[in-house]
Amino acid sequence: MTTTEYRRVLLDGAAVQVVREGDELLAADGRRVKADRAHHLPPVVPSKVIAVHLNHRSRVAEFGTTLPPAPTYFHKPVSALNSHRGAVVRPEGCHYLNYEGEIAVVIGRTCRNVSPADAGEHIAGYTLANDFGLHDFRDTDAGSMLRVKGSDTLCPLGPGLVTGWDFHGKYLRTYVNGALVQDGSTDEMTWDMHYLVADIARTITLHPGDVLLSGTPANSRPVQPGDLVEVEAEGLGRLSNRIVSGPTAIRTDVGAQPTASEEVLSTALGGDWEFRGIRPPRR
Repeated sequence: MTTTEYRRVLLDGAAVQVVREGDELLAADGRRVKADRAHHLPPVVPSKVIAVHLNHRSRVAEFGTTLPPAPTYFHKPVSALNSHRGAVVRPEGCHYLNYEGEIAVVIGRTCRNVSPADAGEHIAGYTLANDFGLHDFRDTDAGSMLRVKGSDTLCPLGPGLVTGWDFHGKYLRTYVNGALVQDGSTDEMTWDMHYLVADIARTITLHPGDVLLSGTPANSRPVQPGDLVEVEAEGLGRLSNRIVSGPTAIRTDVGAQPTASEEVLSTALGGDWEFRGIRPPRR
């Protein structure tokens, strides 16, 4: 099947959809821009972003747990959206910002109460995602994970929306400063893309542009300001983001504060971590 990659970029101050042609991006009016020089935007404009908790078998094994009989989910607000080459902010006073390389499903047609066999007809295509988690707030937002996964900039998508892409048998890798840190495959997903879409659409209407994040492999770990984090999957390109330090500290005169409990540390450093109680220096 032929694939086509669509991106959204800023051209002369306006958001424009373009088609990737080699190392160039082509707008409908004939304007061209080099892909490595373009100011990227998220490739889609969703009304909602829904993410599955655990799905990849390597991640389940890392946490030393077992999966429930059906997937569970959380929500990332659209204010968390970020783009290819966008800066990901780790707020001052926080220390446990983890990458999670994922493949994102993008809805193409309004979808409600469909079977897994028919779900593919409602999918526009796929893009890469990095489901960053700010685990400093895991104790206070354990149920909703609102701040853990929904804080500003923590949902990069891109670089483009790829149509006609077959999700079977594709590698999924994450790199930090060029070093491979996650190495998984779509074949280790317990529930595939069509199942996830059909499951959510039983009670939640999915609209064109809506995004479902399909889970991450093992070895999500904290990153630091200055780190370059890249997610790559066969046929979807490479999503790149730089970590930066937030310009202001988390306010102390309101709300729960960041913590560094055993729950925070064990999650940020790998679940049932082999060095539990022996922690590396915090940066």
